[in-house]
Amino acid sequence: MTGIIYTRGDATSPQGKGVKLIAHVCNDLGGWGKGFVVSISRRWPEPEASYRRWHRERSGNDFGMGAVQFVRVAPYVWVANMVGQRGMRTGSKGVPVRYGAIDAALGTLADKALELGASVHMPRIGCGLAGGRWSRVEPLIMERLVARGISVTVYDYEG
Repeated sequence: MTGIIYTRGDATSPQGKGVKLIAHVCNDLGGWGKGFVVSISRRWPEPEASYRRWHRERSGNDFGMGAVQFVRVAPYVWVANMVGQRGMRTGSKGVPVRYGAIDAALGTLADKALELGASVHMPRIGCGLAGGRWSRVEPLIMERLVARGISVTVYDYEG
């Protein structure tokens, strides 16, 4: 079992050959406009439009904590909108990140990656505006993705 590949760069420009899945964490309020999603929207309009529609029509679909929406943005590139953040602000219930929801979403992500024969690319999910700690997220990625033989690259953006 190999580990996670860490590199400097932009996760919206995933490196390597073959099918690529770009994973990121969304909130459960339908909000999209700060953090990594801004980079996604600069590149492709579909993930934001799909996420907002998914949230708006949530009474009739699977939108909720731990759910994942896959949006194809190019012939060999998909974006995974993973709901792993409760709200958008740190408050009385702590930071917005929900590790259990990220864990569940990563399991779904792994299934899709194996189905597509894809590598997975991401920023340090859940650790920006969601307020999470990488020391809690990294083991989830190792268990859900790397242990199943999926190549994972984590991008540290220098902008």
